[in-house]
This record gives sequence, C-alpha cells and structure tokens, in this order.
Amino acid sequence: MANFFTDNADIQFLFNHIDLAELARIQEDGFVHADDGACDCAPADAADTVDNYRRILDIVGQVAGDMIAPNAEQVDAEGNTLNEDGTVTLHPLVQKNLDRLTQADMMGFTLPYKYGGLNCPNLIYTMATEIISRADCSFMNMFGLQGIAETVNAFACEEIKDEVLPRFSRGEVTGAMVLTEPDAGSDLQAVRLRATQDEQGNWYLNGVKRFITNGCGEILLTLARSEPDIADGRGLSLFISERSEKVKVRHLESKLGIHGSPTCELVYTDTPARLVGERQRGLITYVLALMNGARVGIASQSLGVAEAAYRLARTYAHTRCQFGGPIERLPAVAEMVTDMAVHVEAARALTYETSRVCDHERNNLRVMEWSKDIDKDEKKRRKQLSRSLKRMNAMLTPMSKYYASEMACTVADTAVQVLGGSGYMKDYAAERYLRDARITTIYEGTSQLQVVAAVRGVSSGTFETWTAEYDNKQYDDSELNELKELLLDGKRQILAAVEFVKAQGASYLDLSGRRLVDSAITIIIGHLFLGQGAADERKKNVARRFITSRMPVLQMNCQQILAGDTSPMDQYALLAGPVPVSD
Repeated sequence: MANFFTDNADIQFLFNHIDLAELARIQEDGFVHADDGACDCAPADAADTVDNYRRILDIVGQVAGDMIAPNAEQVDAEGNTLNEDGTVTLHPLVQKNLDRLTQADMMGFTLPYKYGGLNCPNLIYTMATEIISRADCSFMNMFGLQGIAETVNAFACEEIKDEVLPRFSRGEVTGAMVLTEPDAGSDLQAVRLRATQDEQGNWYLNGVKRFITNGCGEILLTLARSEPDIADGRGLSLFISERSEKVKVRHLESKLGIHGSPTCELVYTDTPARLVGERQRGLITYVLALMNGARVGIASQSLGVAEAAYRLARTYAHTRCQFGGPIERLPAVAEMVTDMAVHVEAARALTYETSRVCDHERNNLRVMEWSKDIDKDEKKRRKQLSRSLKRMNAMLTPMSKYYASEMACTVADTAVQVLGGSGYMKDYAAERYLRDARITTIYEGTSQLQVVAAVRGVSSGTFETWTAEYDNKQYDDSELNELKELLLDGKRQILAAVEFVKAQGASYLDLSGRRLVDSAITIIIGHLFLGQGAADERKKNVARRFITSRMPVLQMNCQQILAGDTSPMDQYALLAGPVPVSD
C-alpha cells in the first residue's frame, strides 16, 4: 500500500510552502527543551523540528496506508459490540489500529514533552488527522479525540494533568466529549445532567447523555449542571471521570455511516467525578474551546474522506472505457473530476490556514502566560495580537468546518456519480465515502450553526482585516495580478452587501448568512491560491480555475442579498405549506 503522506502531492506542497520554521520556533519555546532534559529527542533548531514533523507524518502515512485503510471495509461492515454489562468491545481491527499507532508513539500528538507527548502544533496534527481520515473516516473519531487531552492540559489542575495526560500519550486510554443530551443537542445551555457534591466536597454525576462519540472511552469529559438554580449556560461546569460500572452504555446508535466509531447513549448513576477548572465556566469557556478544536478536526476529517473519494473517481474515470475510450475524455466527466480536485485543494488551503492561525493564537497566549522577561511594550503588543488572532479564529474555524464538510459531501456524491451504477454498489468504496462524509456537516455543530458563527466575522470587520494584507500584494506574474483584481472587486461587492444587510436588521443577517460566508470564503481561498500560484505553475492554474468559476457565484449571492427577499421568514407558513398530518 501507498504511504498516505508521501503520495499526496498537495500535502507535500503545503508542508514546504507554509512557514513551518516560524511555527516551530514558537512551538518549541526557542528550542530550550533540547537542553532541559524534558525529552531526549527534543529538536535543537527549526530545521531539526521541521524534519521531525516530516518523520512523524511519514509514520502516520505508512500506518494509514498499510493497516488502517485495508481494515476499513471490514470494520464498516461489522461495527462494534455492546455487551450486556453496559460496556463496548471495539472491533478487533479498530483495536489493532489503535495498538499500532500506540506502538508508533502517535497518541500524544499535541501534548507537551513532559507528559510524554510529541509537542506537535495543531497544523501538523491537522495534516495527520486528514491522512488518518482518508484511510478510514470513522477511525479518525478515535485518533482525533486527542483534543480531549488538550482540554485537560489547558484547564485542569496539575494533579489531574499529571495523572491523566501520560496515559493518553502512552495510548492506555481514549476519551470522549460528553456534551449532548436527548433534549440538548445544538442548544447546550439546556443540559440537565446533574452534578452534586456530598458533605466532603466529592462530585457525583447523574443523568443521560446521547450521541456521544466514543462514549465507551476510558476518560470522559462531561458537561453537567452544577448550579441547579441557574437555568442557562452559566450553571454548567466541566467534569472528568473514568469509565466504571457507575456509567454504562445503554445503547449503540445504528447509523448511516462511520460504523467503526461507537456512538453511545450513556447513563450516569452516582458517577464519581472531578471538577475541571472553575465552576460555571464549563460551557462558556472550556467547552467552547474544546469544540473549536474539534471543529478544525472535523474539517480535516472532511478533507480525508474527500481525498479518498476523489482518488477513487480519478482512477475510475481513467480506466473505465465507454464510447471508444476512457470516460475522463467526456467533457461532463472531465469537469466533475477537475472540480473535485480543485474543491479538495481549496478546502485544504482554508483548513491549514485556520490551523496555522490557531497555533499562533495558542502560542502567543502561552508566551504571555509563562514568559517572565516581557517588557511593557512587548506585553501590550502581544495583548493586541491576542485579540486580533482570537477574532480571526472565531471566523476562520467555523468557515473551515462549514466549507470542508459541505465540500466532502459534494465530492463524495460526485464520486458515486462518476462511477455510475458501480458507485451505487458496495463493490466499490464510493458509497461508504458518501455515507461517512454525511455526518461531517452535522456533528460538532451543523453547517447552519457554523454560518451563524462565521457571518459575525464577515460583518464585523474581521474579514476585512484578514484580506487587508493581501489587497496590496503585487505578484511577478501579471496573470496573478489580474486574478487578484477580480478578488478585490468581489470584496467590494461583499462589503456593499454587508452594509445593506446591516440596515435590514439581525434576522436578515442570519437569512443572508450563508451567501455572505460563501462569498467571503471565496475571497479568502482565492488569495491563498494566489500565494500558492506564485510558487508553483500548476497551482497558478488551480487558482485561475477556482477564482474564475467562483466569482460569478459570488456576484449572484450578493445580488440575491441586495434583492432583500424575506419571504422565507415573512411567508413561511404559506411557502412551506401546512404541517403534514401523520397517518
């Protein structure tokens, strides 16, 4: 089998194109760990660090290609097993995959050296998650839940961190984000699971959670209501507990896709737990941070399954002969395959940029927290930078999750179409890719919720701030400069639409949100592609195809916004029709 890192030309290009050396210097605290004894293999300089990142991804790519991908079909067909005692037995091949990554020391990806982790930045983790997801989209939900360890590292006390985090790094435990309930899905402020204290101050959890990815994991981060008299999100706290007979899996969900990932209904009965951080900050601070990281993870999961679907369609179109030749010679098929490739690369550019900005935000906060020799001016500069990066991430993260997940569904659906009748059959993996991709637009916040979050950045000036440094950029290539002028014109159309929307009120902003966000994403990705095109001739052609095909759509979206049509709100009952009467 191929190595899923080294065989991906676009990941290779971005690995070299993005300034990983700059990221490495900050991530490694100026390379002090090479001499402090925290880790025998800590890199000594930027070149050493980047080479280390490459070796890590090479290992992940090899495991993904050699083991995880060949196991995916059987895992999908057979799934996991719910036992009578409320425990879950993972499919033997899922456990084998986990064991192999543990042997390769890949289970503490972003954790600091002192806990046995690899101390990788989020960008490298995003690349690894995409590679794993290409091999098996469902297995990403085991590998990708390392974000739980990050949350523990960020917010738990030292005692909990020292106890739990080395176990994550050694691959002894997996975790679960236990948030959703039967009556609290997207609206987490409605969480009811109770957290109560006894006279000695010990915490216990009681209640039911539903749709919990890997709810059978050993470490459970649970959002619970610790303040019964406060009905909204201020009454929620975050707790950590261990899998035991006090928390049982009552039901494994029967799902459309990601069959290798156990989705559980959990019942807590006087389950011992410990508070993470401070009371009442569970949703407002900790879960929001956790979900932001998870949303970038879903974007990378979407990239992986889309890459797999594209590769299958590309190969089939080249080898399937009809009408005297391969079907890739047919214009309709050629356009489908071409657009699949461009869409995947567009989503990858946006997701990797989001991960890069995320790393800079986290590292800047870390420098402000731990550095003792920052002077007054530098501290002020870093505080301003922190506010700017926070606003940027608040826009880019939901954009990435929204765009990449919708892209994955489109690309997976197109793969089935390219394969035709064969794509509809289980003889090929195309139907599995489509089933697996569909969840990405739903969990960790639906596409509609991502739009609501992202449109605030588009309408509040963050979009203008991001694009400002690109607006005056000049390229040596005249074609790239001409394409940039198209992006500048598109930006002007977006800003005009934003001004119109603001004059109509908040509800019209929500109604116009998708069109505004789609348009802003086009401009952002367009600029990223131009930067890539300046370094690579093929990428220049990708930039041209993306920008020239998307600008008419942007214009249409802005024109629809300026039309001011509010009929979906004003005439909902008329247009949607009466509520169907059940038989």
